Amino acid sequence: MTETSIGVPNAVAMSFFFLFIAVTLGITFWAARRTKTTEQFYAAGRSIGPAQNGMALAGDYMSAASFLGIAGLVSTSGFDGLIYSTGWLVGWPVVLFLIAEPLRNLGKYTFADVVAFRLRQTPVRIAAALGTLATVSFYLIAQMVGAGGLIRLMFGIEYVWAIAIVGAVMIAYVLFGGMIATTWVQIVKAVLLLGGASLLALLVLARFRMSPTALFAEAASQQGAGVLAPGRLVSNPLDAISLGMALMFGTAGLPHILMRFYTVPDAKAARISVFIATGLIGYFYLMTFVLGFGAMVLVGPDAIRAVDAGGNMAAPLLAEVLGGTPLLGFIAAVAFATILAVVAGLTLSGAAALSHDLWVSVVRRGHSDQGEQMKVARVATVLLGILAVALGITFEGQNVAYMVSLAFAIAASANFPALVLSIHWKRFTTAGAVASMVTGTVSTLVLIYLSPTIQMDVLQNEAAWFPLRNPAMITIPLSFAVGIGVSLFAPESAAAEGFAEVERRTHLGAVTD
Repeated sequence: MTETSIGVPNAVAMSFFFLFIAVTLGITFWAARRTKTTEQFYAAGRSIGPAQNGMALAGDYMSAASFLGIAGLVSTSGFDGLIYSTGWLVGWPVVLFLIAEPLRNLGKYTFADVVAFRLRQTPVRIAAALGTLATVSFYLIAQMVGAGGLIRLMFGIEYVWAIAIVGAVMIAYVLFGGMIATTWVQIVKAVLLLGGASLLALLVLARFRMSPTALFAEAASQQGAGVLAPGRLVSNPLDAISLGMALMFGTAGLPHILMRFYTVPDAKAARISVFIATGLIGYFYLMTFVLGFGAMVLVGPDAIRAVDAGGNMAAPLLAEVLGGTPLLGFIAAVAFATILAVVAGLTLSGAAALSHDLWVSVVRRGHSDQGEQMKVARVATVLLGILAVALGITFEGQNVAYMVSLAFAIAASANFPALVLSIHWKRFTTAGAVASMVTGTVSTLVLIYLSPTIQMDVLQNEAAWFPLRNPAMITIPLSFAVGIGVSLFAPESAAAEGFAEVERRTHLGAVTD
């Protein structure tokens, strides 16, 4: 591929873009009329059915990292890109068997509700909010970087202005529509994304007699047999193990995913949601693998990197080769819809941490009326939107799948251990929970800063203090060990006594909310 219209205003893309904006603004207007209470704002009034929630879960999870990032990594590095697809997919059984049902039965709006259920509220919620906001911030980086590239692609405008546009639209959705709007935007986005990826994959395979084997053979012929073997992207075995741990266990600690279990009426619906989401996500990841190798063969790694250093534009470039400007425009708009929906979910979970976990539960100690809670939630939404724009500008040019893996490392280290221990271990204490979450959050952030990702890729230093690109291999066991050790050292009788109610709710269901 020698020429591309990327960066030139694309009428088709702009048309699809404005159509999507119009549809989602209509959804937001409809949702705003139904969003009067905090339960409706955070949990959609617990009125979402399991099939709808399964679609929304899949929509929340199939982010820019999945569509743009994985396709980009596979197109430039080959087989190794599959580690992201596999890692993210195998995280869902962990959610299903360990997290989904207890979460719905024990919590109200956020995962902090579960961790703090039998522990002292104030310290636990402060520590939980710290981990949530760190996870959300890194996840937002990936989405905003992808969004900036897409808007630049569609409108031919500067990256900074592209990021600002995304931030403004995202704030509007969450500000007025809350979880009801976010859910339906996710469902619309999931349908568009699955349809767009399927179309692209079919068009790729049609070039190779509908044979994936022929596609892979052509990739090996062009780029060498190494693209079909591991080691090009992650050559260090320890890096591979660490990345895999982050991707697998991080899913069960993602705040915006965990919030989805509160939108359904009961635990049974939560389980069904996970089954549906897992099936849709698994199918989608198969498509991204085909798209990645298709882009490698039909576009070429050099052409992909020339447009975007992180490889994030591989899927749109492939669409242009297969269907010209019209298909490029459609896929770009679909990708934007993907990002916008995920950013809305992330912002909502961050707003919940600030308003529900910190303001209402800590500052106001539970004494806050509905009007005040809604006002704080909306202020938090605006602040997070501004933060998202700033982060998107700072990390321009990074691969979005890789940036998301860092968010997963934080979630897996800060949130997952405390969540599992609070649900399944009687002797877990307030001090243990706080120590675990703070240790997981701080150690992950420090090691990410000392890693090659920041030291070499962002700061352009010649070497890094910490050798691994993803610290999960160190920080997840450390967080578990600290949580267990501190709990054993400082036992808490009230927490142990409250475990009976945890078990009752886990096995028999929640009392009426």
